[in-house]
Amino acid sequence: MKTGKVSERILNRSVFRQIKTKRKEVIHGTVLGGDCAIFSFSEDTEGRINRVPFCEEGYALASCMQEAPVAAQEEASGEAVGTLLLKCANNLATSGAVPFAAMITLLLPESTEEAQLKQIMCEAEKTCAGLDIELAGGQTKVTKAVNTPYAVVTGYGKVKKAGLHTVKAAAPGQDIVISKWIGLEGTALLAKTYKEKLLKRYPSYLVEAAAGFSRYLSIIPEAATAVKSGVCAMHDASEGGIFGALWELAEGAGVGLSIDLKKLPLRQETVEVCEYLDVNPYQLMSGGCLIMTTRDGLGLVKALEEAGIPAVVVGKLTDCNDRILYNEDEIRYMDRPKTDEIYEILERNGGK
Repeated sequence: MKTGKVSERILNRSVFRQIKTKRKEVIHGTVLGGDCAIFSFSEDTEGRINRVPFCEEGYALASCMQEAPVAAQEEASGEAVGTLLLKCANNLATSGAVPFAAMITLLLPESTEEAQLKQIMCEAEKTCAGLDIELAGGQTKVTKAVNTPYAVVTGYGKVKKAGLHTVKAAAPGQDIVISKWIGLEGTALLAKTYKEKLLKRYPSYLVEAAAGFSRYLSIIPEAATAVKSGVCAMHDASEGGIFGALWELAEGAGVGLSIDLKKLPLRQETVEVCEYLDVNPYQLMSGGCLIMTTRDGLGLVKALEEAGIPAVVVGKLTDCNDRILYNEDEIRYMDRPKTDEIYEILERNGGK
């Protein structure tokens, strides 16, 4: 199989179809485009846990788990773990949850020095402090199975039933709104990895600005604003780019969509970096960009802009299975998600 996300066909065939055991506590589980799982717990009068339907005033526990993307390409292992914690918090926020804790599993090669482990944990705590979440535990192990530090983070949050905004809440007729810009995460990673090459063509201020896109990766502010402003469903655009995220949203909700390609927001730095490195920005890691569906797209855009967050209506959900892209007079159908461009360019360049 190719590096990166496992394809939708393989997921359906060899992962989703193998999951048959169901529990009442799991009210939102395995689904394409699902950013996290939602669990429900309640107690009877004697304090015992019951398996009962989620109640309106109750709380759910949401968790998500991810591997650090292209961890070996990060400037430092600590930075990679910090990014991973932020991604988990983002995934929780897309379901309307408020993150409160995280657990980290660290697999370290035998060459790891204690100072490096301390650096990783200091960066993790710094990120957690900024997100107001507690590092509640995990596991740290030195193993011959890895040749570079490897981390998996599980994040936990709480959410009221009325505040669920999973892909299942998306429905035909809703507007599709996108926050900030696409390709932010991938642009930052490319600018850091290929800095010297890019500086041969572009001025340093442009390359530095592109590398600094990491500061835009949190979608927690726009998710919080959206929850208060009539949002129906939310899905963060990460690996696979905006095309992959839009497809996952539609597939997970069982709807179609129509998108105006010209309206997908791109920073000029992303355009320049992608053009020079021969990368498709629409299939490039887009962490920091939140996809939202709502019955009032213009109203949601106004609320986000009043909160200082750029946003735009890019299309609509439809009642068929067609996923259509409009580019002025040209009409074409979206393909199933492909391997993220970040892996394609690393492969072309021998992993560098």
